[in-house]
Amino acid sequence: MTTEDEWAQARQRSRRVFLLSGVGGLVLISALAFPAVYLTSLTASGGARYPVTAAWLAVLMAPVVALLLRRNIKEQDSTDTVVATLTRELTEAVRTADHEAAEREVQARGQKFESRLANALDMAEGEPEVIDVIERSFSSTLPEASVELLLADNSHAHLLRMASASSTGAPPGCGVDSPDHCPAARRAQVQRFSDSEELDSCPKLRGRPEGAVSALCVPVSIMGRTVGVIHATGERGTSFVETTVQDLETLAKLAGARIGLLRVMAETQLQAATDSLTGVLNRRSFEQQASLMRRQVNLVAIAMADLDHFKVLNDTYGHEAGDRALRLFAQVLSESVRAQDLVCRHGGEEFVIALPGCPAERVREIFDALSARLEAAITVAGMPRFTVSFGVVVAGPQEDLPAVLARADRALFQAKRDGRDQIVVHDATGTATPPPALTLDVDELAVDELAVDGHALDGLAGGLPLRRRNPVKVTDGP
Repeated sequence: MTTEDEWAQARQRSRRVFLLSGVGGLVLISALAFPAVYLTSLTASGGARYPVTAAWLAVLMAPVVALLLRRNIKEQDSTDTVVATLTRELTEAVRTADHEAAEREVQARGQKFESRLANALDMAEGEPEVIDVIERSFSSTLPEASVELLLADNSHAHLLRMASASSTGAPPGCGVDSPDHCPAARRAQVQRFSDSEELDSCPKLRGRPEGAVSALCVPVSIMGRTVGVIHATGERGTSFVETTVQDLETLAKLAGARIGLLRVMAETQLQAATDSLTGVLNRRSFEQQASLMRRQVNLVAIAMADLDHFKVLNDTYGHEAGDRALRLFAQVLSESVRAQDLVCRHGGEEFVIALPGCPAERVREIFDALSARLEAAITVAGMPRFTVSFGVVVAGPQEDLPAVLARADRALFQAKRDGRDQIVVHDATGTATPPPALTLDVDELAVDELAVDGHALDGLAGGLPLRRRNPVKVTDGP
C-alpha cells in the first residue's frame, strides 16, 4: 500500500530532476558554446559559420540531452508507478466502501425486518395470531413464489401445513409427511435445489403435476428440536436471493421461538388449571370459570357426583384400581356432557359439573345416559364394577357459588342416604323433585288384541300407567 510519505517523496524527486535538468541545460549550453565556435572556425567560414556553429552545438549537446531525457523518463516512470498504485488503491478502496455500504444496507434492512417481525410476534397472543403473522411475512418476503410452513403435530410423527402463501393460490404442496423424512429438518440446515429433477434434489420434489421446480427449505426449531420446515418453490432454475434466504431463516428462528414459548405457557396454564390424575378442571379453576359463567348465563345447573363405596374399592382392589376408576369416570363424564359444560374434580372421589342453560330434568336425562355408558365402559375396561350418585340443583339468580355447591352437596347426600346409584334433584327450597312418571304408549288396537286375559296387559306393562295413543275405532264389518 502506497503511503502519503512515498507520494510526497516521488513528487519531490520529480521537481528536483526538473530543476536540475533546466539548470544543467543552461550551464552545458554555455560551456559547449566555445567548443562549438572553435570547431566551426576549423570547418567553415563566412556566412556558413552560424548554421555550422548551431550544428556543432547540437552535436555536442545530444549526449547530454539524451542523459537528461533518460533521467527524466526514469523519474517519470517512477512517479507514474506511484500514481498508478495510488489510483488502483483508491479504486479498490472505493469498491470496498461501496461493498461495505451495500452490506450495511442489507444488514440494516435485515435488522429492520427482524425487529418488525419480533414486534409482531410478540403482540400475537396465540398460535392463530402467530400463523397470521407468518403468512403476512411470506407475502412480503416471497411475493412471487409459493411458500408454506409445515409443523409437526403433538406426536412429532406427522407434518401439518400451518401457514401458506402463494401468488397462484395453491400452496407448494410438499410431500414430506414427517420431520424425519425431510432433509432440511433432519440435517437442521437450509437446503437449496435449483432443479427438482437433478440427481441430488429432494425426492419429494419430483413428479409434480406442474413440472420441475426449484425449492428452498428452511428448518424450523422449537426449544432446540427441529420440528418443521418452511418450504418455498419457484420456477425451474430460479436462484433465491440471499437476502430472501436470510429473511426466511430469521422468520423460522423467531416464529419457532414464539410458538415454543406459547406452547410452554399453554402447557403450564393447563397443568395449573387441571387435575393431574383425571385431566379435568381442578377446584380453583372451576370456581373461577363457574363464577364467570354465572355472570354471563342466567340458568346454570350444578351437579355433584360421588363414586359409591369408593373406600371399599380402594381397600379391596388397591389404590391403583381406585385411580383407574376415577380416570375412567372422568373420561366418561367429559364425553357425556357438552363442550361448554365445566367438569371438575372437587376432591377425592367427588366431582362437580356446571351446565349452563340446562334445566334440571335435562341434567337428569344426561346423567341417566351417563350411567349406562359408564357401566359399558367398566365392562370393556375389565374393571371392578362401581356406581355413582348425583345431586343436582339449579343456581338461583342471586345465589353465590358456595351456597349452590352446598345445596348440591345436600342433594348428593340424600342420593347416598336413599340407596346410592341414583340421581336426586333438589328445587330452590331443598325439596327433592321426583323423576317424571314413565308411561307405556300402546295403540288402542294393540290393547284390544293383547287384553284377551284381563291381567295380560298389566303384566306386560309391569304396573306402569298406560296411555292410549292413536285411538282406532274397531267395527264388525268392512
